[in-house]
Amino acid sequence: MKSPLYNCVLLKLSGEILAGKKKFGIDPKQAKYLANEISSIYKLGIGIGLIIGAGNIFRGMKASEQGMDRVTGDYLGMLATIMNAISLQDALEKNNCQTRTLSAINVSQISEPYIRRRAIRHIEKGRIVIIAGGTGNPFFTTDSAAALRATELGADVLIKGTKVDGIYNKDPIIHKNAKKYEKLLYSDVIRKDLRVMDLTAITLCKENNIPIRVFNVKKKGQLKKLIFDKDVGTLVSE
Repeated sequence: MKSPLYNCVLLKLSGEILAGKKKFGIDPKQAKYLANEISSIYKLGIGIGLIIGAGNIFRGMKASEQGMDRVTGDYLGMLATIMNAISLQDALEKNNCQTRTLSAINVSQISEPYIRRRAIRHIEKGRIVIIAGGTGNPFFTTDSAAALRATELGADVLIKGTKVDGIYNKDPIIHKNAKKYEKLLYSDVIRKDLRVMDLTAITLCKENNIPIRVFNVKKKGQLKKLIFDKDVGTLVSE
């Protein structure tokens, strides 16, 4: 068996994936599916930091466009990520994975506060660290939080799980002639305005030389395959 390409990863998942066919809220079946996928690499002894978005429950930017104060909307979005994190923690622990949820917003009854050295120690002890609450600040997306935490935790790669199998020049769900990119430079993503992650996240990864792998998390077995196969999904690097 080949050796894994990475020792420690930061996995960023879209909140919409938790909603499943309901397209809103948390589907326990989807949480179980994601837990199965994540446990497949956990069992390889790989250190895992995990961040999940809140698009299945609340989006601060959309609320802002409809008249809500942007700061208020962003904090509501952060609270929604905590709900998603706890649901994934439950599913992972039922799959015999040791986990800890750490939040950038203080909710001591259900999670530990996010402290970098504590998170690193949990990973060293073989626990999946689920990081909730974004960065704890408004105006930053969970993509930016993922890039920041990947840097802080010394992750070898930032893996983004989406509903398509990589980065395309246009939405492949809408456009049948969309072209998939196998590899991209950070500067290409910015120049071509490929909105796979926001500009802050891309810039953070570029400045800290953290490669980004984008893949289809909805396709069973792809996460484990990505750990061994450099050709899965799209790679963004220097």
